[in-house]
Amino acid sequence: MHLPKAELHLHIEGTLEPELAFALAERNGVALPYATTDELRAAYRFDDLQSFLDLYYALMAVLRTEEDFAELVDAYLARAAAQGVRHAEIFFDPQAHTARGVPIGTVIEGLGRALERSEETHGVSTQLIMCFLRDLSAESALGTLDAAKPYLHRISAIGLDSAEVGHPPAKFREVYEAATALGLRKVAHAGEEGPPEYIREALDVLGVERVDHGLRCLEDPELVERLVADRVPLTLCPLSNVRLRTVDTLADHPLPAMLAAGLHCTVNSDDPAYFGGYAGDNFDAVRDALALDPEQLRTLARNSFEAAFLDHDEERRARYLSEVEAYAFD
Repeated sequence: MHLPKAELHLHIEGTLEPELAFALAERNGVALPYATTDELRAAYRFDDLQSFLDLYYALMAVLRTEEDFAELVDAYLARAAAQGVRHAEIFFDPQAHTARGVPIGTVIEGLGRALERSEETHGVSTQLIMCFLRDLSAESALGTLDAAKPYLHRISAIGLDSAEVGHPPAKFREVYEAATALGLRKVAHAGEEGPPEYIREALDVLGVERVDHGLRCLEDPELVERLVADRVPLTLCPLSNVRLRTVDTLADHPLPAMLAAGLHCTVNSDDPAYFGGYAGDNFDAVRDALALDPEQLRTLARNSFEAAFLDHDEERRARYLSEVEAYAFD
């Protein structure tokens, strides 16, 4: 679907398609435990979040140089632009790279090099969000933030991702306070596999401005009322929810109920190489499985630009919103 949209929940490492993984493995002399791209793609079937994360981190071994990270970004932006993405706020996981000996500067400069030319090359404006791995220590997150300080001109916000259960947001209070002092915006994964209380902690302890996923808010009516009243954006990822067994089938997804409740929902692709589709594919999928009408789809697209970190460029936001209103559905 070419409806203009912003993508606000996208892990750049999760855009590593099998073909690019094999190409980078050959370039960097990395042996993959799969004989063909088809065999690797067949491994993209998961029982839960952890089974996905195991493969996700293992495949990162092919990413070694600035060129690798730049190529990864360019490949994503080409696909995203073809599906109507006009603005992308892109997550990356520096700890997953520094832990295997790749300097944080290599990661950020490689990503930044491609993002600098994203508008000229792909017609997509971009921002970069540095995420911390919640299954690692808060001290590791603080060290990563400190190491990133020479590159903060490339980073707009911080986030929190990886295995959620057993790692409440409050664990990272100190690093979020430090990021606030540095002028960074704040988001966090909460309420995907973790309970509604994690959403409350992300808001109250970390001070996040958007909640990534947030699906389980529906279990707490008072929380839903708060999210609606405060217009807190939720960056939902429908195809991801199905692949990771958060919902059984797309037809079971609570997106229509969330929209009916007045929640500020957006639709995103999460880790599209692994979960079966990019941003436009997710829009197509929810339209078909949930019988969303054009105005519901337009609302989701409008929400995405309203939730984007474009406060410094309201003229751009207004232009994107005008594109949404002018879009003619087939």
